[in-house]
Amino acid sequence: MPAKSIPVAAETAFPEVMSVRHAAAYLGVSIDTLYKYLATRQVPGFRLGNRWRFKKTLLDEWITGLSLPPQTQSAPPRARKRQRA
Repeated sequence: MPAKSIPVAAETAFPEVMSVRHAAAYLGVSIDTLYKYLATRQVPGFRLGNRWRFKKTLLDEWITGLSLPPQTQSAPPRARKRQRA
């Protein structure tokens, strides 16, 4: 059975504290994938009663941490070809 994703309009504003449904839509993953991330503690979330909740600011920080930093160092210098004498 394929995983279901929740369609959310692009103009929808996400609340600061999100449910699993909203967080999955915000991250662009299925609800099943989000639960897998929770099971392996890959994504920041907390329980409020028996429901998972996600703070938008923590999800943004998590996403930023997953991003590769821009390459700040130049490429190592290339070896010069030897000149023939």
